Amino acid sequence: MKQFIPLIIVLCICSNLANAQDSTLEHLPKKYLSQVEHKSRRFEEQIDKRTDKALARLIKQEQKMKSRLWKIDSVGAKTIFNSSVTRIADLKKGLQSKLPAGGDAYLDTLQHTLKFLGQAGNTTRQLTNTMQSVQQLQGKLQYSEQVKNYINQRKQMLKEQLAQYTGFTKNLQKINKEAYYYGEQLKEYKSVYSDPKKAEVKAMALLKKLPVYNDFISKHSQLAGLFNLAGSYNDTRSLEGLQTRTQVEQLVQQRIGSSPDAGQVISQQMEQARSRFNELKSKYPALNSAADMPDFRPREMKTKTFFQRLEPGGNIQFQKSNQYFPTTADIAAQIAYKLNKNSSAGIGLSYKLGMGSGWNHIAFSHQGVGLRTFGDYRLKGTFFINAGFEGNRNTGFKYLSELKHWNGWTTSALAGISKKYKINTKLKGNIMLLYDFLAPRQLPKTDNIKLRIGYSL
Repeated sequence: MKQFIPLIIVLCICSNLANAQDSTLEHLPKKYLSQVEHKSRRFEEQIDKRTDKALARLIKQEQKMKSRLWKIDSVGAKTIFNSSVTRIADLKKGLQSKLPAGGDAYLDTLQHTLKFLGQAGNTTRQLTNTMQSVQQLQGKLQYSEQVKNYINQRKQMLKEQLAQYTGFTKNLQKINKEAYYYGEQLKEYKSVYSDPKKAEVKAMALLKKLPVYNDFISKHSQLAGLFNLAGSYNDTRSLEGLQTRTQVEQLVQQRIGSSPDAGQVISQQMEQARSRFNELKSKYPALNSAADMPDFRPREMKTKTFFQRLEPGGNIQFQKSNQYFPTTADIAAQIAYKLNKNSSAGIGLSYKLGMGSGWNHIAFSHQGVGLRTFGDYRLKGTFFINAGFEGNRNTGFKYLSELKHWNGWTTSALAGISKKYKINTKLKGNIMLLYDFLAPRQLPKTDNIKLRIGYSL
């Protein structure tokens, strides 16, 4: 009997682990699969639409260049453009077909997470549909990379083939811009897609508590495939051929010697190279390689959607009746539209909250409302020039119906300076110092100088 005790203990442990795994999987958010499926299909539609637009623009430019070149050199026009039009048409047909999956770090983890859920006995119609949508999206991503590479290659080929002719600079420049913005738009789509929703964050937090899930991901991920780590593997054997730090240091010493002066020269050169690299990286933060560097000045906001350009926020300012206690607080909500990385314009709505006349006479009341328009422009670094026009109703009211009448409104013309600062990854703060040029004309009299503290998302 004693010989069966260890076996019984092992079976109990395995049973408890299995129950814990099932319990964790049961607590996965119900919206997890539907959110993944929805955003995958949305992302796929965006890729299809943007790719179709890029190819249509390429065809349009090539047809224009072909017509122009035909008048000069009909043989050259046939040689350069006939096969290209057919190739682009084939690429457009590829949008409608199913393609093999391509590699992407976020998608790779997502796909293997769905496979894990399927193998764990959670196969449902929703899971099957989600897996199909993710797999189709991977195929479209691979296809979009093929299109991007073709446009870049075609751009370079046309530049070389048309070098002997004049009058094609403008067309080539348009193709160059389309190639750049197409690649940047794909990066923007990927960035938005890779940002996990609330249900995804909760699901991943639960799954990562399971050792069996972590083992599954580590054995089936892209990195595991790169180093041949799938299934059972031997760490030492799998890493054969990779240079260690010691080997690299020995190789450097063989090339430059072991003297302190030689090492100092290398350190200086490395520091210069790193400084130059960081300078280029800050200038072109979205580039993956030097081949992606444009020969024109890109418009940073061109690849952003309308809603991605919107920047909601708010601010507050106080007006005091004595040295210590504020009489009113102007609380404003606003939304700005980013014109480019240096400027924005927007509208806002303000509410004037009455706060009484002193510490012993605190009383909240409705003291007015206001409408605002504003704009800002980067002066230097985190300092901005601000200007705006406002309409304010500075008379108290009890009911919203009283605001229907437009009497009692005053106007303000403001200009000043602001400083923006980062609070966290998503929230930014700002301090504005403004001067009201119309304040002397207003009745009742208001402060000429206004200090506002605000935030934006």
